[in-house]
Amino acid sequence: MEFTNLDRRGLLRGIGFAGGAAAFAAWMPAWAQPVSLGLAAPLPTVSGTDITLRIAQHTMVIDGRQSAAIGVNGTVPAPLIRLREGQMVRLNVINDLDEDSSIHWHGLLLPPQMDGVPGVSFSGIKPRSSYLYEFPVRQNGTYWYHSHSGFQEQLGHYGPIVIDPAGTDPVQFDREHVIVLSDHSPISPEAIFRRMKVDAGHFNYQRQTLAGLLAGRDQRLKDRLDWGAMRMDPTDISDTTGAAYTYLVNGHGPKDNWTALFSPGQRVRLRFVNASAMTTFNVRIPGLRFTIVQADGQNVMPIEIDEFQIGVAETYDAIVTPTEDKAFTLVGEAIDRSGMARATLAPRAGMTAPVPPLRPRPIATMKDMGMDMSGMQGMEGMDMSAGKGLTRGIDPTAEQNASAKLAIGVAAAVASQTGMAGMDHSNMQGMPGNSGTMDHSAMGHGAMAGDQTMAGMDMGSMNMRDFSKAPQVKRGPGVQTISPMPMDRTGEPGQGLEDVGHKVLVYKDLIALDRNPDVRAPSRSIDIHLTGNMERFMWSFDGQKMSDVHEPIPFIEGERVRVNLINDTMMGHPIHIHGHFFELVTGHGDHAPRKHTVIVQPGGKVTWDFTADAVGDWAFHCHLLYHMEAGMMRIVSVRPKGEAQ
Repeated sequence: MEFTNLDRRGLLRGIGFAGGAAAFAAWMPAWAQPVSLGLAAPLPTVSGTDITLRIAQHTMVIDGRQSAAIGVNGTVPAPLIRLREGQMVRLNVINDLDEDSSIHWHGLLLPPQMDGVPGVSFSGIKPRSSYLYEFPVRQNGTYWYHSHSGFQEQLGHYGPIVIDPAGTDPVQFDREHVIVLSDHSPISPEAIFRRMKVDAGHFNYQRQTLAGLLAGRDQRLKDRLDWGAMRMDPTDISDTTGAAYTYLVNGHGPKDNWTALFSPGQRVRLRFVNASAMTTFNVRIPGLRFTIVQADGQNVMPIEIDEFQIGVAETYDAIVTPTEDKAFTLVGEAIDRSGMARATLAPRAGMTAPVPPLRPRPIATMKDMGMDMSGMQGMEGMDMSAGKGLTRGIDPTAEQNASAKLAIGVAAAVASQTGMAGMDHSNMQGMPGNSGTMDHSAMGHGAMAGDQTMAGMDMGSMNMRDFSKAPQVKRGPGVQTISPMPMDRTGEPGQGLEDVGHKVLVYKDLIALDRNPDVRAPSRSIDIHLTGNMERFMWSFDGQKMSDVHEPIPFIEGERVRVNLINDTMMGHPIHIHGHFFELVTGHGDHAPRKHTVIVQPGGKVTWDFTADAVGDWAFHCHLLYHMEAGMMRIVSVRPKGEAQ
């Protein structure tokens, strides 16, 4: 039976909520109980040399409402696995499902046959059978594990990993808590995927409206018309939103109020894991500052901040030191501001703190389209009317006429709400859904919301599908745009966080605590374009989805390669490579931050260097689950030295 959530979760709270939540709390591991005393090592949920994990159907209660799920050892999230650097571990995974399953140990360095990706490194775990993962633990830090089979990750098949260092931990703390952020829906993941394929904006309940236009909110009229004619929605920040999701902390909804305890003056280590399927979170604790000490399990020089953006599959460790005898609210706000994960830090159980309201949702800008206009200040008023603008045929004085403005505004609002329903498509040859050869060179791009420097400019000369800028990208309906001027955005805080008024972590803040293990210069460089058609929910690398590519991306064992990830779409993508870490090229030389996952901001690019030191075939993909399923995935093959290329 397929459930819907179109009442915006207004009926989630029912009679018997407290009793139901208490009953199901007994099935939670100690670290994820509604009230957590914290992790006092050595008290992990499972540990040792031999560990058994059983995958099975499960029922979880979120904010008083039961939901179907997939659990491990009877819990969602799956049990915390606590290991020690240098040990051997054997994990016997039993699949009690009626379908194949798997476990990928995200961020762990291990042999390819232990990596857990069906069709790449092994054949998967058949129903009613088991698989023994066995490997040495070569690292320490905060990681996680999840299914790499179908949509099981969305249903709750994920859990955290903490690996203690073999020696002294450079991070000193008095208490620690694991914070697993995730998203969950009563709608089946198959139904979510199908709805987005039919209508990519199906779950976007925050589109621009006529009322907003008349009130002077969001984009101006000309910009709305320009974006509508391009069949692009500047409010399309997340594909799957709070209209479908409840956002969770350790399996608990916002009303469940998962609580982590502390004593005033303690240094509390918070190990954040973004185990969601599709949600980028903006994390903050009003009244407390974070000191970031680890990123993706790798120690970094401590940096004090107020908020950080965490992409799907990333992890961050932070220290907080609350000195007051009062509660604090931990907020994990969805990037599109359609909902939040919420928890409480408190000296005693039962305490709460004010929950801040959701902030206004972001609106995409020209920079998110890959057009950096920062160097074009002072150009307002330029006469660019000779260009071919989208608004030709409209009297420029119409915006000064109230009745004309209202009439055009209605048309824009209708287009925004219906995906251009009612528009004359007879002259739209080449737009997505027609020939698939959309060329924006004949389109005017007005100033985006908040970008007044472009007032009066016609961007008719800007080609948004110029394949000469990306010659390796395959032309086709799956490539809606090519970023004209992609830029390095690793010094920016992420969409919606530009003007929050406090310090937000950026990638350029991260500096490795220790010198990188390989500081050689790269011997070659490759470009990989992140491509898609947001209107048709098509996602790929270099214009080709996984199922259409038979050759892997080749590397030779030991070679040092620079990889440039170029985002030709208007949505951020958390890109993950299996079996390796890479060093972000952010100006920190031999102390560049090492990561396994990085967000490539809309219209932006990220450069990293890596050493191909793990022979075998490895998955490389966007960690937005439905993007990966749609085709944004490739295989990386590291071949032994001396093998023919």
